[in-house]
Amino acid sequence: MTMQFVDPDNYETQLEAKKIQFSQQFATFNLPALEVFSSPKQNYRMRSEFRVWHDGDDLYYIMFDQATKQKIRVDQFPPASELINQLMQPLIELIKVNKTLRFKLFQIDFISTLSGQILVTLLYHRQLDDRWMEEVNKLKATLATQFDINFIGRAKKQKFLVDKDYVVESLQVDGQTLIYQQVENSFTQPNTAVSIKMLEWAIDCTRDSQGDLLELYCGNGNFSIALAKNFDKVLATEIAKPSVHSAQYNIAKNNIENLTIIRMSAEEFTQAINKERTFYRLEGINLDDYQCNTIFVDPPRSGLDDETVKMVQTYDNIMYISCNPETLEANMQVFNETHRVERFALFDQFPYTHHTEAGVYLIKR
Repeated sequence: MTMQFVDPDNYETQLEAKKIQFSQQFATFNLPALEVFSSPKQNYRMRSEFRVWHDGDDLYYIMFDQATKQKIRVDQFPPASELINQLMQPLIELIKVNKTLRFKLFQIDFISTLSGQILVTLLYHRQLDDRWMEEVNKLKATLATQFDINFIGRAKKQKFLVDKDYVVESLQVDGQTLIYQQVENSFTQPNTAVSIKMLEWAIDCTRDSQGDLLELYCGNGNFSIALAKNFDKVLATEIAKPSVHSAQYNIAKNNIENLTIIRMSAEEFTQAINKERTFYRLEGINLDDYQCNTIFVDPPRSGLDDETVKMVQTYDNIMYISCNPETLEANMQVFNETHRVERFALFDQFPYTHHTEAGVYLIKR
């Protein structure tokens, strides 16, 4: 049995429903025409996670039905990239006949790229040892004839690397090639085709910008690297250490010379810019050197806190990417007092679900 999560024949219908719901939710604002960016109808997710079910000598992937909690066997997964689907069965068949690799294995995670790299994490309810490492190296050698593949083994307080814990993605964005390191267990946009459209939309919105850009919640530098060409200088903040390391790697790989990333939360940066606190992490960086009249925010689902909203309001131009329409609407009620909406976009990052991603570009009144 194959679990069908997607319905390509009805893709346009589900997108239209999101468009209507979205337009109604933000109808109280004086908005420009909604720009809608569609997703591929299937094979759009570049990462997937599956539980593994042991059934006598058999071994297969399962997912749980969210409504009934029933387990459903998954031999192919249409939302996942073609690369993940190509690997799923050869991988499980090889693990199935290997006692060391299958013993107490309970989950397999995949990260794939458009550039052909794939990273597989095997998760265990037991401690891993040299024997496991020996067997997983053989597994990699077998699959490496067909796939550009790497493995990670995880158990309680253990992480075994066969080679590296990341993939390197190569994207064609607005006429240039951008390189992004994507680390296991760190946030990356799951739908790369839509992510490219989001980057190009943001580039287009800010194409004639003057001055500098400030970005909060920059992650691995996804947006700041793409937008750097539109600004004199870019200052970006991120709190998660692995994301900051990836961002530094990506800055170097893309030869970006006008982008500085500092490890700070949005709340801490607000305190620093308001000169309420000094931070040793800002040593060597003079915030007064930056003429940031544009700010970019891509906050978590909880949106922006009240103090950060006030700080963001002081900028001439606001670019806001949101994964939660409710918190976006609440933040926009405040922004509406000082800014008007110049561009408004819906990105279908998560097809066939109720989730939507929005993009708003606001200009001071």
